[in-house]
Amino acid sequence: MAKLAFTTRPELQGKFGMVTTTHWLASAAGMATLEKGGNAFDAAIAAGFTLQVAEPHLNGPGGELPAVFFANKDGRPRVLCAQGTAPAGATIDAFTALGLDLIPGSGLLPAVVPGAFDGWLKLLSDYGTMSLRDVLSYAIDYAESGVPVLPKIAEFSSRVAPLFRDHWKTSADVYLKSGKPPEVGEWMTNHTLAATYRRILNDAEAASSDRLRQIEAAREAWYKGWVADAIDRFYRKEILLDSSGRAHRGLMTGDDLANWHAHYEDPVTLDYGRYTVCKCGFWSQGPVLLQQLALLRDMGLSDMDAVGPEFVHTVVEAAKLAYADREAWYGDPNFTDVPDDMLLSKAYAEERSGLISDIASLDLRPGSPMGRNPNIAAALAADGDPGDIGHYWSLGEPTVTPMGEARGDTVHIDVIDRDGNMISATPSGGWLQSAPVVPELGFCMSVRGQMFWLDGDAATSLEPGKRPRTTLSPSLAMRDGEPYMVWGTPGGDQQDQWSLLLFLHHVEHGMNLQEAIDTPAFHSEHFPGSFWPRGRSPGKLVMESRFDVATIDTLTEQGHKVQVGADWSEGRLTAAAKDHGILRAAANARGMQGYAAGR
Repeated sequence: MAKLAFTTRPELQGKFGMVTTTHWLASAAGMATLEKGGNAFDAAIAAGFTLQVAEPHLNGPGGELPAVFFANKDGRPRVLCAQGTAPAGATIDAFTALGLDLIPGSGLLPAVVPGAFDGWLKLLSDYGTMSLRDVLSYAIDYAESGVPVLPKIAEFSSRVAPLFRDHWKTSADVYLKSGKPPEVGEWMTNHTLAATYRRILNDAEAASSDRLRQIEAAREAWYKGWVADAIDRFYRKEILLDSSGRAHRGLMTGDDLANWHAHYEDPVTLDYGRYTVCKCGFWSQGPVLLQQLALLRDMGLSDMDAVGPEFVHTVVEAAKLAYADREAWYGDPNFTDVPDDMLLSKAYAEERSGLISDIASLDLRPGSPMGRNPNIAAALAADGDPGDIGHYWSLGEPTVTPMGEARGDTVHIDVIDRDGNMISATPSGGWLQSAPVVPELGFCMSVRGQMFWLDGDAATSLEPGKRPRTTLSPSLAMRDGEPYMVWGTPGGDQQDQWSLLLFLHHVEHGMNLQEAIDTPAFHSEHFPGSFWPRGRSPGKLVMESRFDVATIDTLTEQGHKVQVGADWSEGRLTAAAKDHGILRAAANARGMQGYAAGR
């Protein structure tokens, strides 16, 4: 048996169930749900609603939800798409008439339809076994009794406190008690959100005693009833300051909510040795992980030192090529002609991998699948400097400015139950710092509309009813045709770099899940960012300081613009696997809040 490296915590093993999330309260709620007889989907839903309360700076009820899962009753992996779409009034002409060349990163204008609630309830209806009360009870209790304030909640609230006090007064009412931001160690409540969920629950139970009818009544109240009415009134009435420096009225209406619903899709997949890796479709950045794997498949990674310069350079150069294609070709397939088969073909990967040399590329080099010319004009025209709003990619949490713009996001959940059902979910959006709270509801909307370009020729150009090309990217892997592993991380554009590292360290370097998470990590910021102000830093490579100095020096000599971060600063990965009847799980020590639970 190979000697294990020191890890920050053990890789958990058991046969009953595993829950691993980015916050210990959510992991505890998910595990408690399994102990009460729920399955993996019930546990993920309970954890998801808990995360809305425990990490409101990273996700909320007004956010979105992509998930990839394997249910025994299906016998195949599926994707849940609960990514809300652009409102009917969100057109390029509407924004250019306001004198805007980028969609603001905060405020009312970048709102998309809130998808998380419908997504969680659709999953509960179709795959869960428990009642609405069962899965909502933890979130309601925490919203009423409080959760401990995390350092980033205190930091972000402090930065946006003047904005809240002077302009977003409904947010101040919820998050600035007595006019002051919360401090670390305090307990934070959200009684308005608790009341919203209690009313939803009471209305649903009054409508029927049947589990499925209760769930449907709750979805109806949210998207066609009093929740939608409250959102509609707020977005029609208020004119509020955003990151453009001016005040604007929102574009979302109740009709936008009523005309939208979550749905299931087949995953996009790639075979990598014994493994088939499953991701959300090209409406997300998920396939960029698959493109990286296709480029790296024959590079001999298993013979490379996992913390050596050859491995880092090879992986980073592959990421640059894959993310350039993301910028040129990815978009909602309902609106965009994505050359999906070609992008994931072996021939295309072989052609593209030939561009990787011993020297770091400083160019953005999308490919030309089927001879088509890539369009990255909008990306190259964006003049926002990622350094303008400070650097805090390090924990996969958003950077936030005093105007409420945020980069990165989010939370993550992985669950496997004793029967082998498994799910990976990356809920996000509705960040407390990025949009004003709807006063009757106690939460705000997602601002993921900022990911659209106001360029009609771009793959991710703004159109009504279109899904933004989200950075949210859960992962699932089959092994030898059997469901094997679920994993993911917060981190915006970096999600499919850190998730790639976990997979490679596990598969190519033989590390267990915790070793793969704890190994020194890195990411590139070479490509255009998905968040306002959409800038990029050609050649920039961010590495944890735990890398050997000689490795950093070699990479610098190869032309990488290396920035050395803190010892434990790259990502917030979690993972769970089923290996010959044994369940395993691991969680990230970075950020000091993620935990795995299981037995």
